[in-house]
Amino acid sequence: MRSIIILLLIAGQVAFAQHQGTGPSALRKSLDDDESKFTNVGSLRLTVSNFGTLGHGFNKWPFQPNCEYPAGSGIEHIFEGGLWIGAYVNGTGPHVSTAAVDVSSVRDVAAGFEYTNAEGTKTEERSTLSDSRFFSPDAISHQDFVADYTDSNRVIPGTSTTIPEHDNPMKVSVHMETYAWNFSFAENFVILNYTVTNHSPNRLDSVYVGLWLDMVVRNTNLSPPRGSSFYNRGGNGYIDSLRMCYEFDVDGDPGFTDSYLGLAVLGSDPIQYFGQKPDGTDSLGARVVFNSWQFRNTTDPVYFSPENDRQRYEKMAAGLSRLEYDNLRAPSNRSVLLSTGPFRDLEPGESTNVVFAIVAAKKYGNDPTADDTAPSRSNLYRGLSFAQQAYDGEDKNRNNVLDPGEDLNGDGLVTRYVLPAPPTAPSFKAVPGNQKVTLYWDERAEASIDPISGEQDFEGYRVYRTNAGNDLDPNSVLSTAFVLIGEYDLPDNDLFYNTGFSAVRLSSPVRFEGDATEYRYRMEIPNQLNGWQYVYTVTAFDTGDPVNNVQSLESSRLQNARRVIPGTVPDENVEFEPFVYPNPYYANAQWDGSGERERKLYFANLPKRAEIRVYTMAGDLVRSMRHEADGQSGSDIDWFARYSESSVQLSGGEHAWDLITDNDQATATGLYLFTVEDLDTGTIKRGKFVIIK
Repeated sequence: MRSIIILLLIAGQVAFAQHQGTGPSALRKSLDDDESKFTNVGSLRLTVSNFGTLGHGFNKWPFQPNCEYPAGSGIEHIFEGGLWIGAYVNGTGPHVSTAAVDVSSVRDVAAGFEYTNAEGTKTEERSTLSDSRFFSPDAISHQDFVADYTDSNRVIPGTSTTIPEHDNPMKVSVHMETYAWNFSFAENFVILNYTVTNHSPNRLDSVYVGLWLDMVVRNTNLSPPRGSSFYNRGGNGYIDSLRMCYEFDVDGDPGFTDSYLGLAVLGSDPIQYFGQKPDGTDSLGARVVFNSWQFRNTTDPVYFSPENDRQRYEKMAAGLSRLEYDNLRAPSNRSVLLSTGPFRDLEPGESTNVVFAIVAAKKYGNDPTADDTAPSRSNLYRGLSFAQQAYDGEDKNRNNVLDPGEDLNGDGLVTRYVLPAPPTAPSFKAVPGNQKVTLYWDERAEASIDPISGEQDFEGYRVYRTNAGNDLDPNSVLSTAFVLIGEYDLPDNDLFYNTGFSAVRLSSPVRFEGDATEYRYRMEIPNQLNGWQYVYTVTAFDTGDPVNNVQSLESSRLQNARRVIPGTVPDENVEFEPFVYPNPYYANAQWDGSGERERKLYFANLPKRAEIRVYTMAGDLVRSMRHEADGQSGSDIDWFARYSESSVQLSGGEHAWDLITDNDQATATGLYLFTVEDLDTGTIKRGKFVIIK
């Protein structure tokens, strides 16, 4: 089987606007469609499907990201995108099969959504992380998604519905694998690996493979994704020397987006030369073609939207000139297409392996966003460089041949996706208490071996925490909100601070019920504010590798991120004395959200199991709540859904209340009584508190 490997990289920021709307030709695809998967091990959260699309057209917003970066920021970069394959079939055509063209829906699709998956198939998840429930020896990265689909079907599998305008499928199948890592230097890109196989009895020639993207770079916390004004604020660019196009927010949410998304070609196997090979022979003829057009434009002679297979193939085969793509920096509603080819003579049974990568990067420096300067794109270039390094693997000089010293694993083959690696992140536990949080972690990072140097290069640990109230800042991003509060490293090696580990090393390991981990380190953080949310994490870092010019690497801060809320622990004293705070409660307390249902106060000093009842002064029941130290602690209220997550760890002796009554009404200003009944002893305690609105 002949195999051609093509790699495309999406790095940074490109905005293409398309409006939602299913239209009269919309159809519902098979129930086996799977668009539930999105990358979450790093800081780039990209939805991928098992029918060729990227993103979901905001159909699942705000509950699932399209292409969010940084994670948790609400800054989206893609409306929707998809794979395009164009070719002549036995000399006739051209034909183009597309995963998406310009419509908005994924679940209810119209013409242009031409790939379908087999009945009963879903997207498989794999991981190289040994403690992941998706661990697999076949995995490539920390988070792989694997799916198969085809353009062969004219009818949706399992239905009698005909796919619109899909009368002449080329009968190609696609095997897709996507790769994502949590390394600090690699957590902002995702690589997508497609193997396209000709399953027809016909020869495909002049084959182009492209990625079409309708990107939109906007902060959805400030600008909900609706209306044409949401989609027409993006500027675009193309850097031919890097084979990369990109987008940025010109004037949609200035100061609140400040990120780039780009798409680039990384390489191919056989190697993709542009011009002649180093030995003077002709290249494969493969080249990179960049195109862009305005949303549903039918009149512009250059930037018109293609309406049929011939126009789409021409867009894949003939790109914009430098002058034409230099005109794209003004804000508009555009799509982009980056293609590579032509690859000739794909015979029946032969395959073309195509790899894409998506990389996001924050704008660098203080230049105005609309200026789109080269220094502003510095982080984008850096992300592209690491993505290129990930693809190159052992092939350091990119000649597609194993030269002396490159065969790191001794298998005689060029191995891709070999990255320098920080130490394994330690297993980590955060335990909230009364005005304190205690951290525990194990020592597994200390046995880590770097895949490039082959050396055991562990150096130390770093401890980080977010500040109280950080979760309420709509512009705060978790990956950049951490503050270093502790660093411990090996002594006597002239690297870093030589602190040693005696301040945090336990004399004997600690275990917790239901947890087999042996925790060897302990750090107590005092003077924490009860009722406020903090995020803690512990990372491991290495010595660096000067021989291979690799700086010291640190495990991902996000991998071990633990949300905790300090508070009183369960009171087992029969004479427990519960109380409420803040008391009095003033509306719009500092930790409250913006909505009526995003308020909270706490009942504190509770027993493990209790029934809490709130009454008016007249004795009318306002609210009844069951408290369980190991489960029900009020974390099901809207505040936690908006500003936290289900895994948040509470202290067990407190219960949050959103000031909503059993009748689903907001409480009014007044003096309230409460009782707390210990469900194990029957003891009942009473108290009162004031609400002022």
